[in-house]
Parts: sequence; C-alpha cells; structure tokens
Amino acid sequence: QVQLVESGGGLVQPGGSLRLSCAAPASIFSINAGGWYRQAPGKQREVVATITNEGSTNYADSVKGRFTISRDNAKRTVYLQMDSLKPEDTAVYYCNADKVKYDPFDALRHSDYWGKGTLVTVSS
Repeated sequence: QVQLVESGGGLVQPGGSLRLSCAAPASIFSINAGGWYRQAPGKQREVVATITNEGSTNYADSVKGRFTISRDNAKRTVYLQMDSLKPEDTAVYYCNADKVKYDPFDALRHSDYWGKGTLVTVSS
C-alpha cells in the first residue's frame, strides 16, 4: 500500500505562512497530478487546490490568491505554499496523488494515494 507523507504543518499566527510538502515513496517515480484537501473539526473534507499533469492549477475560492500548489517531479514532491493564513484555515491537510508514474518510461497511471495528514493551526 503506497502512503504519501505530508509535512510542514504546525501552529502559526494569523497572517503568517507555512509550506506543506507531500512526498511519495521511492516506489513512485513522479506525482503527475493530485491535490491538497483539508478537514476542519466537525466538517467534511474539502478540496483546497489541485494540479494537473499539464501543470494547470485550481483553487477553492476561500484560498485563491493566498495558496499556491506546485510540484517537483525530481523530488517526487507536491507543495502547498500558504500565505496570509486565517483562523478558518485551521484543519488537517491531506495530499492526494491521482496520476503517477512508476518509472521514467512509464505511462501515466491513475492512482488514489493519500497521506495521513498534517495539522495546521492558525491562532494568536
């Protein structure tokens, strides 16, 4: 079972920044498409940002202009840069990979890999 690993969460004051990372294991050559999701206490999981194989990005309205999703195929990692954080951004953040390659000559493969989540708390 492939498990992605998120990191970079923590406690930050309102207006601050954090960068989340989502790393794939060595059994995966690259994460080509995927996204970041979050779940606040008592709420359903929601999509925050997604990135396609072509590099197109989409964001939830609540984070547009503040968050940026990116990926580094050489590091098998997807990032979420979060700026101007607000208390309502407090949640557990999860990453997902829905298209990967298992070697450099492989075709794109559909997948549904998730991490265990990293907690982001925005509070003064």
